[in-house]
This record gives sequence, structure tokens and C-alpha cells, in this order.
Amino acid sequence: MARSWLGIDPGLAIIGWAILEEADYEKPSLIDYGTIETSKKLATPQRLLEIERDIAELLGEFQPDNVAIEMPFFGRTIKAAGGVLQAFGVINLVCYRDRNIVPVYLHQSSWKCHLGNGRANKNEVAEIIQNLFDLETLPIDDTVDAIGIGYAGMCGLRNDIA
Repeated sequence: MARSWLGIDPGLAIIGWAILEEADYEKPSLIDYGTIETSKKLATPQRLLEIERDIAELLGEFQPDNVAIEMPFFGRTIKAAGGVLQAFGVINLVCYRDRNIVPVYLHQSSWKCHLGNGRANKNEVAEIIQNLFDLETLPIDDTVDAIGIGYAGMCGLRNDIA
């Protein structure tokens, strides 16, 4: 029985997303991936509305069984924290409203550790993902992280941070 996962790297300006599918006794498949981008020229509520619509469209098109999302972490620089947290909330709302899914929340370091290096940069994560899914090329952007997040969730990684 195949099960699908939506991996999400949240943000206000750019959201990476990836759809993965797992089947019993088979290697997981990367079905599709991309980004949702909102214009900095728009007011935050307009950007959140765009995110709401785009996430709803993804959920409707791919009908994932599960969602894994990176839990935002902010160190001392929290300039973007408000917008990212608002987008995170909208994504959670839409997942529950449209698919009755409570996402799995993963720390960045934990899903990267699952891939083999908790401090990996995007290039290193991309190389791991390319090898894992036998891909010739992969864009080095937020989709790379979304694929890693979805894969870690699919493999059973959980952080009890809800």
C-alpha cells in the first residue's frame, strides 16, 4: 500500500515543498517538488492568503496522507521570525482543515542528522538527496530541504515538539 508525504520547508518569502511516496518493500519515490514564493511588495496578510491558497492547491492535487514540516528555529537574529511563524501557522491550519492532517514537526538538525550530517549545508543535502533518489540534477534551493524533511518524516523521525 503506497503512502504519500508532503515535506515542507516553511517561510514567508519562499516555501519549499516536496511530494514523496513510499510503498511496502520498495524504495521511496520523489513524485514532485517546487517552491511557493510571495512578493515582498505585498502586505503580510496578502502573502499569507497566497500561501493558504497554494498549500490548499497542493493538498488537493496530491492528496498526501502525511505532512512533515520543519519547525522554525530562530537564534539571536529574529528579523524574519514573525512572518515565518505566521506562515507556519497558516500551513498547519490548511493541512488540518483540508486533509485532517496534523503535521509531524521536525527540527532542522534532526532531519539533517537522519540524512547523515546534522550540520549539512544545502549543497551537501542536495548531494545526499540526489544519491538517495537517483536524480541527475536537483536545484539547490528550498526544495532540497523539503525533500529531506519529507523523507525523514516518511522514515519515522519524530520530534515531540507540538
